[in-house]
Amino acid sequence: MIVIKVILLLIAFLACSYIGRTIALQYKKRVEELKEVKKSFIAIETKMKYTYEILPEIFIEISKGLKPSICKIFENAALLMKQNNAKQAWIEAIKTSKTSMTKEDLEILKGFGKLLGKTDVQGQVSQIELTNQFLETQIEKAEKDLAKNEKLYKTLGNVFGLALVILLI
Repeated sequence: MIVIKVILLLIAFLACSYIGRTIALQYKKRVEELKEVKKSFIAIETKMKYTYEILPEIFIEISKGLKPSICKIFENAALLMKQNNAKQAWIEAIKTSKTSMTKEDLEILKGFGKLLGKTDVQGQVSQIELTNQFLETQIEKAEKDLAKNEKLYKTLGNVFGLALVILLI
């Protein structure tokens, strides 16, 4: 009987600890995803300037080297561009994405689509540069949040698990 109780208490502690680590991981993923998007925008800018490929082709090519969550955004946008204009396709791809980014991050990404496919190459390159500046600010905020909250949630999960174990004893 005591063995079962100890095992259940251990499971409760580990579950709380796991929840804390999972929440902390979201902060880390956000930073990684924002950096990945920024890197992809730099690649898009270069391709627009020098290759003059069409947007769906650029998006498909860029998506091949990206992490899965960000890759899906570009793949979906490229597929949706066959049915809609570039702006609508990009915004729809952002809306349906499954990422760790905040609403503010996603709004910045949606802003990128405003001139997408509507202006000449230089106008789109300017929009990419502007978006990259906003992303740099978001990356700095995300890194501050990560530094502040990662350890907090890991510790909070462990402390809550320990408190739960003490209460159940």
